[in-house]
Amino acid sequence: MIAKYWLRVSVVFLAIGFNTLTVKAQQKPNIIFILTDDLGYGDIGVFFQNQRKASGDHSKPYELTPNLDKMALSGARFTQQYANAPVCAPSRASLLTGLNQGNASVRDNQFDKMLENNYTVASMLKTAGYSTTAIGKWGLQGVKEEGPNWPGHPLKRGFDNYYGYMRHADGHEHYPFEGLYRGKKQVWDNYKEVSAGLSKCYTADLWTAAAKKWIVDHKNGKDANKPFFMYLAYDTPHAVIELPTQAYPVGKGLKGGLQWLGDAGHMINTASGAIDSYMYPEYANATYDDDHNPTTPEVPWPNTYKRYATAVRRIDDAVGDIRQLLTDLNMADNTLVIFTSDNGPSIESYLPAAFVPNHPTFFGSYGPFDGIKRDCWEGGLRMPTIAVWPSRIKAGKVVNTPSMLSDWMPTFADVAHIPAPARTDGVSLLPSLTGIGKPKQGLVYVEYFEGGKTPDFKEFEADKRGRKRDQMQAIRIGDLVGVRYAIKTADDDFEIYNAISDPKEITNLATRPGYAKTQEAMKAKILQLRHPDAEAPRPYDNEPIPADKVAAKLLPGLSWKYYAGKFPWVAKMDGLVATTKGTSQMVNGTEAGSKQGMVCYQGFIKIPADGHYTFSLQASGKAYLRLHEATLIDADFGYQSGTVLTQEVNLQAGTHAITLYYLLPAGGTPQVTLKCMGQDGIDMGGRYQAFSH
Repeated sequence: MIAKYWLRVSVVFLAIGFNTLTVKAQQKPNIIFILTDDLGYGDIGVFFQNQRKASGDHSKPYELTPNLDKMALSGARFTQQYANAPVCAPSRASLLTGLNQGNASVRDNQFDKMLENNYTVASMLKTAGYSTTAIGKWGLQGVKEEGPNWPGHPLKRGFDNYYGYMRHADGHEHYPFEGLYRGKKQVWDNYKEVSAGLSKCYTADLWTAAAKKWIVDHKNGKDANKPFFMYLAYDTPHAVIELPTQAYPVGKGLKGGLQWLGDAGHMINTASGAIDSYMYPEYANATYDDDHNPTTPEVPWPNTYKRYATAVRRIDDAVGDIRQLLTDLNMADNTLVIFTSDNGPSIESYLPAAFVPNHPTFFGSYGPFDGIKRDCWEGGLRMPTIAVWPSRIKAGKVVNTPSMLSDWMPTFADVAHIPAPARTDGVSLLPSLTGIGKPKQGLVYVEYFEGGKTPDFKEFEADKRGRKRDQMQAIRIGDLVGVRYAIKTADDDFEIYNAISDPKEITNLATRPGYAKTQEAMKAKILQLRHPDAEAPRPYDNEPIPADKVAAKLLPGLSWKYYAGKFPWVAKMDGLVATTKGTSQMVNGTEAGSKQGMVCYQGFIKIPADGHYTFSLQASGKAYLRLHEATLIDADFGYQSGTVLTQEVNLQAGTHAITLYYLLPAGGTPQVTLKCMGQDGIDMGGRYQAFSH
């Protein structure tokens, strides 16, 4: 007969007000997050293109991004920021929820899957007093219902306003009214479909004009005293590489550049002339040394690449336009603007057969790396990220700390003077940006499935060309990045590279002496930081989670820290100072006495034997439980007080790190109960362990 293990903990305490939410709204900066689609690390001047230009090598065509270069010189450039996934839907979902792909609900190629109903960047900032708007591409609406009642509509995920493409595939066409190459598409203004009035509206221009209009309206509106958060998500240069109708309008900002006119059929000031017609002059007649022979005549750039460079330059102009608007409105100093991409450059162009394929080798769009979109090599994951905030970020700063797009959610929480939800996986980048405070080490982790292969580009290392993808992973520990392709079992070895000295991942250190412990650490880490998702199965889902190797002496019980205040959710304690702390052998909530607030318990649970275990959590109020770095039980957003939530997990014998957050209810009797049931009937009470203070 299979017996059971039981572990029971009762925690009782009260909650009161959280003072940081009373910080005046005007002290908080506006935030604009600009996200491009399939723009490579190497497409931006300051990251790579300027090097090609400076080389004088005419066999290396280059793009120009003067406004983004200026932005980087005015603020901070991230050299080691990673996308959470090498394709748009999971990458964008992780950005919006602050979760890595080990804990996310949108994974792999789950385009149009509903963004889970939980905390998002927008709902978090809205709680902090922000007005919130999303403009451009969404693609996380859910497909069970047609519009406008999509369950994952932005207005149901914390945004006050939305204007753009709802469906993922709509973003493949950049003239929604004409549908020049991919058919007519729908544009939604909140819950109203408005594409009928968008004749000759190139989407990069349309989203820019809409963003400028929204900022001006906010400045002049009833909520002008509130800070705002704008998520501006372009659908270019992705997919069909269409051209604008005309040159970028002269001037920038309030009186120049792109303008919203609001007239059906002439919605913006570039909605005239010929669609898909304008190329920037420096590209229209550009030539290059195609045969690497300076004695032979140069040949014109293929039309495809003139188009691609134009699409990138159009975004560059848009960024300059928006930044000038902030200056004109006296908002620049108190606005944090971030620019980045969702994944590496794409091989896709969706243009007619008469056009050459869009190979990112032409401009070296992947930068000094190998790999493109859908690859877990550096070229598929490294993002060209720039942040500017004149009053807080020093000009010309370079941030070399490894980070991920999911780190922006806790960063924005830090900026807004609120704690991030406990479920977020990232860490605040604010110390790295401002130089104030000590940066916390984050986690770079990616998992992804795709049935294709890495392209057979001669510019890539021979062992990566045509490499079968299938199940993939990437994890970074310090300067070392581990990569696995075509994973069959949890025992498959990682290829290990030094991401700093070997950015092209040429020398596999895993084959050298001295890296066995790193290999072992990576294999253990990836099992400890994630939980399985039935809709994105992995070959290592059922592997038992390794125990921690703890050299220090452990004492019975769990360490606890009490934080006084009123919290809007079960919160991370990063950056907060505990009111009191200690160690309790029997966790029962008496640490807080009759006070109100949150208690965070940390330590280990000692598992006596390999086996299958079931954790259960029941709370009066709300709670959140992590096992190692993985979400185990989320009893926070939408949790009904008193409901029992369970989670099954395979564990190896030994000590396993746990963190329990408990947010006390407002009124009523606070209580939280945690149980762990195993297989042989031995009482697991008293098996908590903690470091000594």
